[in-house]
Amino acid sequence: MLVAPYRVGVDIGGTFTDLVLVDARGAVRAFKAPSVPSDPTEGVLSAVGLAADALAMDVKTFLSSTELFVHGSTIATNTLLEKKGAKVGLLVTEGFRDSLEIRRSIRENVWDHRRPFPEVLVPRYLRLPVTERVEHDGTVRIPFDPKSVTAAARVFAEEGVEAVAICFLHSYANPEHERAAKAELKKLLSDVWVTTSSEISPTIGEYERTSTTVVNAYVSRRVVPYLENLAARLAVLGLPRKLLMIQSNGGAISIDEIGHAPASLVLSGPAAGVGSLKFFGQDTGSEHLISIEVGGTSCDVTLMEHGMVSMTDQIVVDGYHLNIPSVDIYTVGAGGGTIASVDGAGLLKAGPEGAGSTPGPTGRVRRW
Repeated sequence: MLVAPYRVGVDIGGTFTDLVLVDARGAVRAFKAPSVPSDPTEGVLSAVGLAADALAMDVKTFLSSTELFVHGSTIATNTLLEKKGAKVGLLVTEGFRDSLEIRRSIRENVWDHRRPFPEVLVPRYLRLPVTERVEHDGTVRIPFDPKSVTAAARVFAEEGVEAVAICFLHSYANPEHERAAKAELKKLLSDVWVTTSSEISPTIGEYERTSTTVVNAYVSRRVVPYLENLAARLAVLGLPRKLLMIQSNGGAISIDEIGHAPASLVLSGPAAGVGSLKFFGQDTGSEHLISIEVGGTSCDVTLMEHGMVSMTDQIVVDGYHLNIPSVDIYTVGAGGGTIASVDGAGLLKAGPEGAGSTPGPTGRVRRW
């Protein structure tokens, strides 16, 4: 018989939603429910229902007796891997419209010169210039002109842009122009989600800072509404404390705090696995372990060396660079539910889409 209060951990993958329940005496029970990609909240509530049934109580009683509810999720990861994010517009300093696509003009592997770069998340016609310029020391060289933001807003409205990323040159030294551009955009496009590089990644390195801000905008429309909806539904069902999310750095944060930086959840699910590596390290007496997690959509690998898991402030997910604190995890867009297809040239292609919780043959060959 499990004894309250309970602690609950939930992880949403592309195929299954897993729930682990720990009672007041340390007893552990695990439950698994199919994920629902169209509404991930349903997968969480299904797993909660299974746990409540196992305790012979209703969901409200179970959640009312839960003192900690921690959530890890690969939703942000899968949104990026499967290219199912928002339609993003990008505002940049005039003259730097193509920095995102130029990258750093280098290849990760100089011997692999045929591998194409990943798809640019913002096409050129939605990367628009703003008249302004800040120097490296924060001094203003060219004053901010709100008229250029107004012109960009008209294009974004016509093109149905859902989220806008703002990344001006040297905004880490002086964020005032980015703040002014965001305020102007919010007046003109009140329903569009806006993020600035000075909020999400105030660091030197124009390309990485821009890429991080764009990814943050790209995953926002799928991640933020889901988390807000889940937190609200759990509260209505009786959860007395705020839902906590696992970040890519392995730490926990409230939904209120994560709202402006959903990109920090890109490796949320795998980052939570660091605790298990340390547990198994103590159990086996080994300080050198490898964790391999093959989910439905992605495969994540973490290395423990000398009893420590490395941390980094720069990660690469499917070719996209992000400047966010993170557990050092290697991720590829291929999992157990990866969909195989044949492209127009007759070549076999794996992913990036996953079958989710409803895999199976379609009776036809899918061509791209």
